[in-house]
Amino acid sequence: MRAFIAIDIGKKDEIIKLMDEFKKIKGKFKLVEPENVHLTLKFLGEIEEDMIEKIKEAIEKSVEEITPFKASLSGLGVFPSMDYMRVLWIGFKDEGQTKKIAFHLEEELQKYGFKREKKFTPHITIARIKSKEGKEEIKKFIEKHKEKNFGEVECMEICLKKSILRPEGPIYETIEEIKL
Repeated sequence: MRAFIAIDIGKKDEIIKLMDEFKKIKGKFKLVEPENVHLTLKFLGEIEEDMIEKIKEAIEKSVEEITPFKASLSGLGVFPSMDYMRVLWIGFKDEGQTKKIAFHLEEELQKYGFKREKKFTPHITIARIKSKEGKEEIKKFIEKHKEKNFGEVECMEICLKKSILRPEGPIYETIEEIKL
């Protein structure tokens, strides 16, 4: 199964408003379904069923010193750059908890053969941009919203999720939930 580790985002009203506004841009992009909005801590790729317990233990070790925390959703940007847009994201700002969790996840999961990722940047993906079409309009949209605050979220647990890929878009199912 295809899996990843994430923080679910509960309050999505402001994100949905932003997505509705972004839909009006003429371009080739795919918005994330509101029910799929999350912060990815680690993409695992294809895993076997027998790895679930080990991954759960790795998550538990990675969060043992972390208590529930709040984060603000603010700012808008793109990866990898304004010239080569692929992902439209909302910033995720906390007091360092997500970076700490991601760092410890990398350490723990490396023991089971998972590759270390280059750099972790906390963010919420809201759209995948498919072409350069509408690039200037997207730049203006980002400029308009780059300082906007989209609310605050409370992070209470870390989830191990599986991704079921379908032509009309993925379905994400929670396999394990680890409370902070």
